[in-house]
Amino acid sequence: MIQHFESSHSSAHLLIIKMVDDSLISQFESFGLSPAKSTEYAKSKYSTVLLDNLHQLNLIETHLDEKLATLITSTITTNKAYNSLSRDKKLYLIDKIRISHLKESNQVNEAVDYLTRNDSINETDFNAHTGVGVVVPKHLIEQIAQKSLDPASATLPNPWSTHGLLIKSLKQNSQLKWSNPLELKGVVDSLYTSTYGTRDECNKRQKDAAKNTQKTPNKPSQPVSEPSSNIFEQGFLGALHKPGENPQVKPELREQHLKATGGKVITRFPPEPNGFLHIGHSKAITINFGYADHFNGHTYLRYDDTNPEAEEQVYFESILETVRWLGFEPWKITYSSDYFPKLYELAIELIKRGKAYVDHSTGEQMQQQRGGEERGPRVPSPWRERPISESLDAFEQMRLGVFQPGEATLRMKQDYTDGNPQMWDLVAYRVLKAPHHRTADAWKIYPTYDFTHCLVDSFEQISHSLCTTEFVLSRVSYEWLCDALEVYKPRQSEYGRLNMQGTVMSKRKIMKLVKDGHVRGWDDARLYTLIGLRRRGVPPSAILSFVKSLGVSTAVSSIQTSRFEQSVRSDLESKAPRLMAVVDPLKLVIDNVDEDYYLQVKKPFHPKISSFGDAAIPFTKHVYMDRSDFRVDADANYFRMAPGRVVGLMNAPYPVKCTSWREENGRVTEVHAELLTPRDGEKVPKPKAYIQWVAQHAPSHSPVRVDELRIFNQLFKSDNPAAAPDLVADLNPHSEEIVRGALVDISIYQLAKNELNHARKYAQDRTATAKKDVQDREMSAEEKRSPTPKLTPDQLIGMECVRFQALRAGFFALDKDTVLNAANEGTDIAPHTNDRIVLNRIVSLKAATS
Repeated sequence: MIQHFESSHSSAHLLIIKMVDDSLISQFESFGLSPAKSTEYAKSKYSTVLLDNLHQLNLIETHLDEKLATLITSTITTNKAYNSLSRDKKLYLIDKIRISHLKESNQVNEAVDYLTRNDSINETDFNAHTGVGVVVPKHLIEQIAQKSLDPASATLPNPWSTHGLLIKSLKQNSQLKWSNPLELKGVVDSLYTSTYGTRDECNKRQKDAAKNTQKTPNKPSQPVSEPSSNIFEQGFLGALHKPGENPQVKPELREQHLKATGGKVITRFPPEPNGFLHIGHSKAITINFGYADHFNGHTYLRYDDTNPEAEEQVYFESILETVRWLGFEPWKITYSSDYFPKLYELAIELIKRGKAYVDHSTGEQMQQQRGGEERGPRVPSPWRERPISESLDAFEQMRLGVFQPGEATLRMKQDYTDGNPQMWDLVAYRVLKAPHHRTADAWKIYPTYDFTHCLVDSFEQISHSLCTTEFVLSRVSYEWLCDALEVYKPRQSEYGRLNMQGTVMSKRKIMKLVKDGHVRGWDDARLYTLIGLRRRGVPPSAILSFVKSLGVSTAVSSIQTSRFEQSVRSDLESKAPRLMAVVDPLKLVIDNVDEDYYLQVKKPFHPKISSFGDAAIPFTKHVYMDRSDFRVDADANYFRMAPGRVVGLMNAPYPVKCTSWREENGRVTEVHAELLTPRDGEKVPKPKAYIQWVAQHAPSHSPVRVDELRIFNQLFKSDNPAAAPDLVADLNPHSEEIVRGALVDISIYQLAKNELNHARKYAQDRTATAKKDVQDREMSAEEKRSPTPKLTPDQLIGMECVRFQALRAGFFALDKDTVLNAANEGTDIAPHTNDRIVLNRIVSLKAATS
């Protein structure tokens, strides 16, 4: 009996506790806290003080936005000074939070401080003290964070150990006092990831280093040298020579070089203007510009324009635009053709030194002299030992156009006995009867890459001539020519090139796809040309992060496209605004509201980053949901719309409950539901899932119909299409899916205006700075002869600047085929009748699984 009584008493006690908890939970939920938070606070030591304040301030049954409710709760339960305030001051404070004047905890803390120290409230002083209305632009956070990053972090076993310290110091910066804490943290996270690698990668390296130490217990204890994740200070790049350490044939050449450069790192990016740059070039751009920038040096953009038969003006313009789009500004823009007179003089000097000769062998004969396809014995050209005077005369005849192409070449007299084919008397000059885009018909002879490249590196005092490993054999001839002419000799160093699986980067093969109409052009979003990736909407920051994450070594990188897409996804997750978009529209009718029911809903462009701003969209009786969000036969694990199921509509004030649906030929054509508003004191059920929607409301121009939504898949069936016997046969017939009739909410117009205006401001500021840098330094004679191409803001602005995330649908960007007259005008944001919206899916929200 006693045991039964005790058991009953215990059960009753638990029941009372549960009833109290349920009552508290219900009241906390009616205030606006989530079920989980309500349960947490109901069981915490703060339950009484929180409940008393909510009743005192009449906040029960107010159903505030969850974020506001959480901020108020945090203030009540954790800010000790708050409880000393009078009821009037508390009400004033809460009202400021409810109307979103105070959005962050740091603002609220300053507000409590102000109210504690002042008997009366001056609205102007209060706003100034608490940062009301102050928006800290993200680019300012990025700029200050970059400058505040301590380089010493790279030397630590785990650079992320200083992550919290940087965040703390930034919060104390007067310029960032009112920045969004989540946005600030996101900027620092991105900065550390791009500079040192992810936190997980750094943790793993630290653990691996510790394991290596433990594996050698018999050796004296020594600190493990933890490689920095900064690609410019580790591995291949970390082992490069310092400026001036590259040996010279004459000591004075080193001194002259250091005097000319001031001991700075000088690099160059030397593309051939005969095609568009691809993803592999992004590695070369990042390495050359990034390495020089890391050591406060300079980088030339030098066009290797020595083959007029293959060069076009569009390539010159695209290369500069792409380099700038990736975030780099050339220190100087030069052309190999700037140096044609100097190169010609050195060619004559090489002949005079007995180290070059004019040869009349044909291409086939030269091949045989080098051993032919059978790799037989090498033999010198019969013209190799002709008198210097004859070669000088013949070279002059070449210049005057006496010889036709193929009849004469100038060859370097190198070393046929060397095992390196790059020493088998390479051609230095050839005859080409083609006008040059810059020098017109002034020259009938043009220098080859093997003659031009090293000498122009020498002219421009390049300290580090960085190139890919396919040029390893060329290093010998590179150095031979500089020494033969006794000019400054840069040091060539080779790193592994970047290849991508599942695509092709050969200009010849891409040209075939373009000419045969298999792709839209060189900027087709399925290609891995940089203009194609830009058109697709890939942010340049994602490409740079991807390249840096791979590191730099002498090994060739062959990377799966899924890894690249994951880098893009990670970059966009913290940066892309949100829009509501319905890919496959299904009409949803809310039966229990009037036909003219209309509510203006406030929608943030990002739930965690207030600086993105917000927009107003209509909520009406007729809305569209995505077909994938409705199932007639739904199991217990499906939480979206289904018969009898309650579901939330994102940003709408109340959830809806499905009551019926219509079908035609087995296909659902319309869903009916009721809006669950508070009635007779009943509690509105909390939905387990929220779905996207767009309303039908002609006065608001809603919904916005998407003319084309393009979804991209891998262009080829195989991972190595370059090796496929038939490139066209390997094309994936489903590489592009075009969806017509998708809908987006009307705030896309405001978003487009915001993003394009921001892009214009950024482009104008950056271009003005770049132009000023050019004006502030003395221009060389070559630069004065090279007035083009120009630096313009337009190079950095395109429709792809308008990017957003749609729930479950993916990340999207406007394609260049889009026409948004309002956005272009920068004034009225209403749609125009001749607008055309084309969206590209940049990446899905999650990586595809096999």
